[in-house]
Amino acid sequence: MMNHEKTLSLGNEIIEKLKTIFDPEIPVNIYDLGLIYNVSIDDKSVAHITMTLTAPNCPVAESLPVEVKESVATIEGIEDCEVEITFDPPWTKDMMSEEAMLDLGFL
Repeated sequence: MMNHEKTLSLGNEIIEKLKTIFDPEIPVNIYDLGLIYNVSIDDKSVAHITMTLTAPNCPVAESLPVEVKESVATIEGIEDCEVEITFDPPWTKDMMSEEAMLDLGFL
């Protein structure tokens, strides 16, 4: 089983990696956009990411989860990545970070 510090470190690396992936329609990364609901790492070093999309019919509904899976799987210490898409709760702009809201002129 991974120790807490290692898990925390990998979790931070995952978040940093997620911040390099952008929604093609909005110039903000998917983490600051609030699309990532949960990140966890199991004892087999598999990252589990629960995320949503800005809309169910989002044009990147097929490609974005694949991009997330492939990007996170490249992190040293991560064996694989499973991405689960959920629309519960549905995404709203209130889920964006303050920085994202500033970038988009909502604040």
